[in-house]
Amino acid sequence: MQRVIINDINYTTNSKIKSFVRFDYSSNGVCYITICSKDKAHIFGEVVKNDSCISNNIDMANKTPLTVGATLCRPSIILSDIGKIVNKEIERFSEPYQNVLVEKYVIMPNHIHMLIAIDNKCERQSVAPTVSNMVMQFNRVVSIRARKELNISESIWQKSFYDHIVRDEKDHKNIWDYIDVNLDKWLEDEYYNNM
Repeated sequence: MQRVIINDINYTTNSKIKSFVRFDYSSNGVCYITICSKDKAHIFGEVVKNDSCISNNIDMANKTPLTVGATLCRPSIILSDIGKIVNKEIERFSEPYQNVLVEKYVIMPNHIHMLIAIDNKCERQSVAPTVSNMVMQFNRVVSIRARKELNISESIWQKSFYDHIVRDEKDHKNIWDYIDVNLDKWLEDEYYNNM
């Protein structure tokens, strides 16, 4: 095993198989994660079509089209009580960790996506948190609050989570855009299940 640095990201490689075996999740970089609810149950909220449409092509006084073109009606999510806890804890995600930032996120009915940036270039902590530790801490805090505030005793989370190391700007933009339109494509989402 040897250490390799690519684009400021540390990897451990196995020289025999010439592949990346383990990413050092406490090193600098951006990680895209997806965390699902247990059994992909729709517990975080409901995606609804937005009744208020935004368009540059509508004369709002007369409610008539000015030109031919598409009107943008983006869906939104109405968060459940547990979804509101998830949202609050995502907003607080960076608080315990120096140099960690949630760049973008979306809460879906049965999963969440987050882009997490880690910058340990300055004043390195004595033990830098790993993405896995941060996700476990996040899941634990949400579960404790759900138990305490909503009397939810059963497990909320799937046991593992999906992670992807953002390799370059193009990869970052693709993931950013995916998160941005995730609500729009809910019925086509790989995590969608009609429960």
